Amino acid sequence: MAKPNSKAPSKSVDIFCANCQQQLFRYKKGGKGALIKCFKERISKDFTVTEGTCPTCETVFARDTLVRGTPALKIIGGKVRFK
Repeated sequence: MAKPNSKAPSKSVDIFCANCQQQLFRYKKGGKGALIKCFKERISKDFTVTEGTCPTCETVFARDTLVRGTPALKIIGGKVRFK
C-alpha cells in the first residue's frame, strides 16, 4: 500500500463530538466521503486532552492505529460530526 499524500489538502473541517457538540479538532480533510480515519499529521489544531476521548463528556470517539505505516486515529462510527 502507498503512503498517504504528503501534501495536506487545503480544505479544513471542524470535528465535533456527536454527544455533547464539543469541538475536538480541526482537520485537513481530502475528498467528499465520510470521516473514517484522521491522519495525525493532518490535524492542525487539537482541542482534546486525552487522544481519542472527548474532553467534556469523556466519550471515546477514536482508536489509535497505523494506516499504511502512518499514525492515525480510526474514528468509531456515529461518535463524531464534521462541518
